[in-house]
Amino acid sequence: MACKVAIQGGFAEVEAGSWLMSRGQPAAFSGKAVRRRRTGWIVPDRARLELVETTGESKCASATRPFLTHIPCAAPVHAVSEKVLVAPAAARAGAKNVKVVPFSLSTALCATEFREEWLVAATVSRTARVNVEDGATLSVRPDAVVAWTGGLPTGFCPKLGLLDMLLPRGPRDLLLNFHGPAVVWIEGSSQRSCRNAAGKRRAC
Repeated sequence: MACKVAIQGGFAEVEAGSWLMSRGQPAAFSGKAVRRRRTGWIVPDRARLELVETTGESKCASATRPFLTHIPCAAPVHAVSEKVLVAPAAARAGAKNVKVVPFSLSTALCATEFREEWLVAATVSRTARVNVEDGATLSVRPDAVVAWTGGLPTGFCPKLGLLDMLLPRGPRDLLLNFHGPAVVWIEGSSQRSCRNAAGKRRAC
């Protein structure tokens, strides 16, 4: 029997079951909500998603990411782990750190793969679903990526130096290229900020 979710009033409401939820969820629940330990030697999304077993209805919502998007997983879907609000635990097929800059961990994108059911993403702004035709390429800023189907994206930067791979800020003009056929869900991007030598934030 398929797990059901309803999005009402800014909340994703799910019935009793076993769920992957972002940390701090559910916001409210009836019955019990028990957090279970996620097993495995290498679980890249462990710090971002928790396994929660519930005996009643749960309501999930994020105060900092108020926009919710229901994403069906008829085909395998990779979702940015920190933007997943709730999904059936059984739908998860794995997770990986996508290194968009070679040898750089600071710019790696943690993505969770779902191969069935659905997921609900929570984002800072509204999302758009973009179809990428076979042979076409869609370039997206890393902070705007929510989820995608198809192959893994490749990183592109007009000019990449050694410091770009080593510094925590990563390359300033980094883009992710998604090659079709694919479907990409995106949200609005934000102005990037860095710290200068005095520790003050500035646009970069």
